[in-house]
Amino acid sequence: MAKTLTARIKDDIVLYGALAANLGIGVAKFVAAGLTGSSSMLTEGFHSVVDSGNQVLLLYGQRKAKRPADEAHPFGYGRELYFWAFVVAILIFAIGAGVSIYEGWRHIQSPEPLTSPTINYVVLAISFALEGSSWTIAVREFSKTKGDMGWWSAIHRSKDPAGFIVLFEDSAALAGLVIAGIGIWASHAFNDPRIDGAASIAIGLILALVAVLLARESKGLLIGERADPAVIATIRKIVTGYPGITAVNHVRTIHTAPDSIFAAISADFDDAMTMGAGETMIEAIETELRTAVPTLSSIYIRPEKREEAVPTTRIMDQKPAPQS
Repeated sequence: MAKTLTARIKDDIVLYGALAANLGIGVAKFVAAGLTGSSSMLTEGFHSVVDSGNQVLLLYGQRKAKRPADEAHPFGYGRELYFWAFVVAILIFAIGAGVSIYEGWRHIQSPEPLTSPTINYVVLAISFALEGSSWTIAVREFSKTKGDMGWWSAIHRSKDPAGFIVLFEDSAALAGLVIAGIGIWASHAFNDPRIDGAASIAIGLILALVAVLLARESKGLLIGERADPAVIATIRKIVTGYPGITAVNHVRTIHTAPDSIFAAISADFDDAMTMGAGETMIEAIETELRTAVPTLSSIYIRPEKREEAVPTTRIMDQKPAPQS
């Protein structure tokens, strides 16, 4: 049964919350920039436009990624979300950071006196409240999934880019609003509009840093990342527990979507086992694995002599990394 609109919005509450905040304050920032001549406020307006576009792309990617598998894509379309996440990182760098740095440089080269900063302060305060609400939603939703891991470790190991992209974007947006406010205040306090241009450049540099970090994380997901070490350990433990298995040679996994894992298992079967008994045992193993790890969408179990198995000493798929 298809999900209702309310259910879909609830699933993507982080993206919808960020989109609503950016659309609302983007218009206000451009109006304030036009009335006061503030470079940093104009930069913030472009920042909101880019962020709004990013949320639309991520929502599009979420929808496309949920298409069922077909003959052309037997493992589904889940990794399409990773592609659009990478596109978002490029847009933040090329448009968000690029326009911000250029606008700041242009304002420094040809400074224009700022008018009353009151409008800017009002817009910045409203923007901070809205961005703060979006950021709070993103933090709350990401906290539900990170468990006891540290924030950076959770982001690095996350397989769902939508959550941490919005978290990064909203954090950069809040930092940008603070810098814009300082730049506008300093420009009036010291009667030097070039400071406002320098604030735009600083905002652009923050966006560039965020874009590089997002591109790095998205690239890993796009290329293909293994499942969490704890999941791999669970798979190995279950397979090893069957009496007909004398050794588990390796467990190789890859995420085909944030909530979909393909697992390839090489195991040494007891030589005395008949083909029929082996088939029955494989079916039992697959059933138990899917019960223990519901995100396993595809399982491939290959009978293979231990001495003939490809060495996997360089592949981190056998044991979970020790916890610090």
